[in-house]
Amino acid sequence: MKKNKRKNSRIEFSLLGSSLFFIIIGVTSTCAILIYNSVTAKYGVKSPAMFFSVAGSIILGSLICSIIDISRRKYLVDIPTQKILDATSKIAQGDFNINLEIKHNHKKFNEYDAIMENINIMSKELSKNELLKSNFISNVSHEIKTPLSVIQNYATLLQKSKLTKQEREKYLQELIIATKRLSNLITNILKLNKLENQQLKPEITTFNLGEELRLAILQYEELIDNKNITLNCDIDDIDVSSSKDLLQLVWNNLISNAIKYTEQKGKILVTLKKQEDYAIVKVNDTGIGISKEVGKHIFDKFYQGDTSHASEGNGLGLALVKEVIDILGGEIDVESEVGVGSCFTIKLKIN
Repeated sequence: MKKNKRKNSRIEFSLLGSSLFFIIIGVTSTCAILIYNSVTAKYGVKSPAMFFSVAGSIILGSLICSIIDISRRKYLVDIPTQKILDATSKIAQGDFNINLEIKHNHKKFNEYDAIMENINIMSKELSKNELLKSNFISNVSHEIKTPLSVIQNYATLLQKSKLTKQEREKYLQELIIATKRLSNLITNILKLNKLENQQLKPEITTFNLGEELRLAILQYEELIDNKNITLNCDIDDIDVSSSKDLLQLVWNNLISNAIKYTEQKGKILVTLKKQEDYAIVKVNDTGIGISKEVGKHIFDKFYQGDTSHASEGNGLGLALVKEVIDILGGEIDVESEVGVGSCFTIKLKIN
């Protein structure tokens, strides 16, 4: 969610506007006193003309003050208040298509302008969240339905009595793959939900990041060998204060993705270097790469650059990575070119 850059906007205080009502009362009172003195000097204190003149000036002044105050309240208080009430009523009913018109420029904002601007920002964010929620539910349903269909189909096939040993083993293997995919999906959804709701709090310790990175790479040694991928590592020993457990999610996702999207006999380069007060981790591969358009959404939940879904995945891995890096106060960037490969760069504060 983007922060409101105008959060600390100055609400301008107008001395003249705030004092206008009292100035009019003062002018009216002064006029009444002047009339009183003038009539008293000409007709005497007990003159009826004096009484009617003073009373008339006070009544007239009061009417002028009332008209001015009613007009002031209508245009400065009632109209913007009604706009705000109408907008909040629509939001309460689930209508987030709100765009209140703000008449003053930003340097002359009053309290109502600031409230209306915040309502506009809030309605846009709520609209985005509603769309994300709708897409999330749709994508989850699709991702769950796929492995469930596989499980149902192969479970039905296994009920047949006339199956060869090879067929039975093949069907069982497909069932295992489908259940793993379903399990990974649910695990990732739960982790992402906990991270977004700050239920999964990072346990900060000081550890050797280079050693952790090497251990993460070793887990994928067999997969790397199976694809005959050339792995090069240039990893320094750097101590950082961060969450070892959360960073394991990052390394596992980035390394597994590099292997997944790198063709046979491709290359993967993993580096860790110190740059001023930061540890810079780079995972570079010679895989299929991604376009600039895909790169804009690569960290979105359920977004998959491979629209054919030829490779396994549910589009949550990089969303998890981004969430972890944001929580730990780091930075992540990706550079990629279709057919050339991708390079993910992680920047972590050392202390």
